[in-house]
Amino acid sequence: MLAGTITRADAAGLILRRLREGGVDSPDADTRLMLQHVTGLTRLELMTRPSVPLGETERDDLERMLLKRLQGVPMARLLGWRDFWGLRFRLSPETLEPRPDSETVIEEAIALMRQRGKPAPRILDLGTGTGCLLVALLHQWPGAIGLGVDISAGAVATASRNASDNGVAERATFRQGSWTEGLSGPFELIVSNPPYLAADEIAGLAREVREHDPLRALDGGADGLEPYRAIIPALPRLLAPGGAAVLEIGAGQHRAVCGLAAIAGLAGHSSRVDLGGHVRAVGMWP
Repeated sequence: MLAGTITRADAAGLILRRLREGGVDSPDADTRLMLQHVTGLTRLELMTRPSVPLGETERDDLERMLLKRLQGVPMARLLGWRDFWGLRFRLSPETLEPRPDSETVIEEAIALMRQRGKPAPRILDLGTGTGCLLVALLHQWPGAIGLGVDISAGAVATASRNASDNGVAERATFRQGSWTEGLSGPFELIVSNPPYLAADEIAGLAREVREHDPLRALDGGADGLEPYRAIIPALPRLLAPGGAAVLEIGAGQHRAVCGLAAIAGLAGHSSRVDLGGHVRAVGMWP
């Protein structure tokens, strides 16, 4: 398909056409990212020298990436990373891809800590995955320290590398564990993006998500609320005086999650919507 001598521009045209024919959602961006990845060049460098022929290795790597993308492998999985909150995070098979909706957790956490006058909190991130929430918050607050917990050893290793890559390794600790088990606190801020899909919703997810994100990071039990039932009752004992928790939730779960918080004695609630207009982050405090 990309056989023989072919320039960067010609390769871009062929890849773009194949991606469009294959029904890929973002063919233009994916074409650019593939070319940047295999050549190691910036977008500007590619634009200024489009007639340069691809090397044999570049051509072969591009063809492999294109075939995998047409088979439904997400672009971020092909690249091995995804950007979040202006930072770059490595991915692994054990971690969910960081998504823009999760930035509402960061926004709400910053707002709540500002209101409480806690610019350098101790942070707990439950179900840390790539570590994107904790690392982004530590990057935001140079004086903060944090602990990330995940049941997956692979996720813990990935999060540790991401903390190192983003210059916060000395202030971040990661450990393997199940939600709040064995934790004592106190923490001024607790964040989490737990699995919140009902088990019977997973079969209807897009192929890129269903086949490539870890099931453990998606499945929230029969009604999608199982992780919240594990996390929320422990928050009052883990939160420091004046502290708050911010949890990401699924569409339509706001009332149920706030009800669980009220039962646990967390009377204060706040919320923040995502770009789609759904309540995506819920803040709670005693």
